[in-house]
Amino acid sequence: MSRRRPSGGVPDAPSRPQRGNLSSEDRLRALGSQVDGQQTATPNQTGLLALGEAVDRGSGRRRGRHARPREKRKRSIAQKVLTGAVALVALVLIAAAAGYGYLQYRFDQFTKVHVASEVQAPPGQPFNMLVIGSDTRVGLTGAAEAQAGSAQQVVGQRSDVTMIWHVVPATRQIAILSIPRDTLVQMVGSNVDQFGQMNRINASFGSGPNLLAQTIEANFGIPINHVVQVDFGGLTGAVDALGGVWLDFPYPAKDAWSGLDISSPGCQLLNGGEALAVARSRHYQYQANGYWQFDGTSDFGRIQRQDAFLRALVNAAESKYSPLTLNSFLGSLPQGVVIDDQFTLNGLIGLAEQFHSFSSSALVAQTLPTVSDGYVSPWGDVLFVNQPAAQEMLTSIFGSQLTQPTSPPPNTDLQPTPPPQVAVAPPTTAPSALAAAKAAPAAAPISATTAVTATPAQSPPPSFDPTPCTPH
Repeated sequence: MSRRRPSGGVPDAPSRPQRGNLSSEDRLRALGSQVDGQQTATPNQTGLLALGEAVDRGSGRRRGRHARPREKRKRSIAQKVLTGAVALVALVLIAAAAGYGYLQYRFDQFTKVHVASEVQAPPGQPFNMLVIGSDTRVGLTGAAEAQAGSAQQVVGQRSDVTMIWHVVPATRQIAILSIPRDTLVQMVGSNVDQFGQMNRINASFGSGPNLLAQTIEANFGIPINHVVQVDFGGLTGAVDALGGVWLDFPYPAKDAWSGLDISSPGCQLLNGGEALAVARSRHYQYQANGYWQFDGTSDFGRIQRQDAFLRALVNAAESKYSPLTLNSFLGSLPQGVVIDDQFTLNGLIGLAEQFHSFSSSALVAQTLPTVSDGYVSPWGDVLFVNQPAAQEMLTSIFGSQLTQPTSPPPNTDLQPTPPPQVAVAPPTTAPSALAAAKAAPAAAPISATTAVTATPAQSPPPSFDPTPCTPH
């Protein structure tokens, strides 16, 4: 029997939606909304709503009206991270550009010279760099000028130092060949009219590096790929910018001609002027056994001391990391250094990256073998290329790069003589050559009456010469 709802009772509740389509919050709202036939807010509706939200979060259900702010927050965080990353990359690029721009500024300060006789080396392959130590006094000031003389007192320029640096980028090796300044060679180009058909090799620099490079290739068949010229002012400036170089003197030493004056033995710091005096010393004296002894090797002894100076300079450059010191060093170089116009900034940066860990102990320095034949008119005491030892050394350093000389140097009979044929052997590595040199016994002090008539292929420095050292 059907039951009739009394009149005036509670009206029928609205049809209930399917349970599965309601959220916990909606169910709780429906539960507490029927009072006296009208839907009103329950006394604890806020708490119930919070409870519903907690249930939904626990079940993993995402609520539509709250999803949008959360996604917005996530997008905001991502945008901030992306913006920060872009800003960081921009700063790195700006810093790199500024650094490159500064290096370009310094590079543009170098004096460039065109050397028409240069041969372009293939990228990444071994190349030969002619390094010229000019005796010009331009740029000298203060004590250095007082020691070496001013540009007005000593006019013109000659190649006090003639070196060919054979650089092998792939193996990070450098072999240095020094040619004594008094070596008799054939002149080329306009130097023939000025200096005659034959003269000392240092005379060929009087007209600039181009004719010196031509002279070397014509006499020895060594292709020159780059040229660097360093004068007295550039050398002293570079040393002072690095804070000096450290050399160990076994005995007190002096040279009245170069201004060298070392009053006590030991490892000591030399400034630019003092280092220049060491590198220029041809009349070297040292005090041993209570007497001043004389190094009679002249230019050969000077080449040994220049080698020691170069190693000490490399050591000084390696130990300096201060940006101010490096900036001072870079700023000093253009003041007394001339480079050929085929050098590029990118090429120099690449070499710096390849040789950044280069050690001075890896330098292999050798002197072209020569002989003396006494006084030879009209040149006086000159040196003659000693064959076949000279060609054997050239072949060991430059290998298949050598070409047939077009104007070979004269022999002791003053007859131009082509070099003998020497088989090209596999190149020796710098470390093994250096180890062999270090294994050789030290030379005894040379007295004033000693005369040297030939230079060995590779020999240790004399016991009285300074050597690079590390301060304690």
